[in-house]
Amino acid sequence: MSRTEVGGSKFLYEPFQAANVRIDANEKVAEARWAAVDQRLKMIERTLERLERRMWLAVSGMATFLATDVVYSLLAQLK
Repeated sequence: MSRTEVGGSKFLYEPFQAANVRIDANEKVAEARWAAVDQRLKMIERTLERLERRMWLAVSGMATFLATDVVYSLLAQLK
C-alpha cells in the first residue's frame, strides 16, 4: 500500500518516497536561502554604489575648492 498524495505522516510513505520528499524539502529550503543571500547582496551593492557617489561628490567638491583657492591666489597676486 503506497500513498501517492502529498501530506500526512511520513510513515504513510514507502521508504524511497519519504527520502524523495525530504530531498525536495531540502531543495526548497536551499532555494529560499540562496534567494535571501541574493537579496542581501543586491542591497549591499546598492549601498556601495551610494557610498561611491558620495565619495566622488566629496572628491569633486575638494577639487573645486582647491581650484577656486588657486584662482583667487593668482588674482590676488595680479592686483
